Amino acid sequence: MDDRFNTIAGWTLFGGIVALGLSSLSAHYYLADKENRPAKMGYTIEGVEAEAGGAAAVEPIAVRLAKGDAAKGEATFAKCKACHTIAQGGANGIGPNLWGVVGEAQAAGRGGYAFSDALKGKGGKWDFASLDEWLTSPAKYATGTKMSFAGLGDPQQRADVILYLNSQGSNLPLPAAEAAAAPAAEAPAADASAAAPEASKAAE
Repeated sequence: MDDRFNTIAGWTLFGGIVALGLSSLSAHYYLADKENRPAKMGYTIEGVEAEAGGAAAVEPIAVRLAKGDAAKGEATFAKCKACHTIAQGGANGIGPNLWGVVGEAQAAGRGGYAFSDALKGKGGKWDFASLDEWLTSPAKYATGTKMSFAGLGDPQQRADVILYLNSQGSNLPLPAAEAAAAPAAEAPAADASAAAPEASKAAE
């Protein structure tokens, strides 16, 4: 009887050792405890930015506004209605009412809404560029803000929302898309003109 018990205990112990060893090997093989993200993400997580070097260049806000769609922005804004109203004279909710917010001073007015000190410290106005930055990541724009929304990772979606906000009581003229795109277009031309003298020297 004792021999049988010892045999069972021995095999159980052996099985545990084998399982522990396989677990350790699989962790090393798949690098399950690695700190760095995969070279290519399996799917996009809203509000999570791509690492430097792997992110595509984002078009200037003026360019995105020029081809934006306020109707799409209104559809996206639906997720904001849990905290914000946007009708003229609407009451503040968890967040402030947003009627006519584009062009107004940041963290001011809004029917006495209690803004965070983090946002009060930013100063300036809610222009198109600052709204784009804010909607990308509120926490990054004003560390300590009360707004818990992660942000909109899609640059064009942000532009659409800003267009919609602008149509609700602000109606400010949009920045010229041509002026915003000019620096990027001029860079290759400048490189080409700089390369021309080198090419002529090489031909001599």
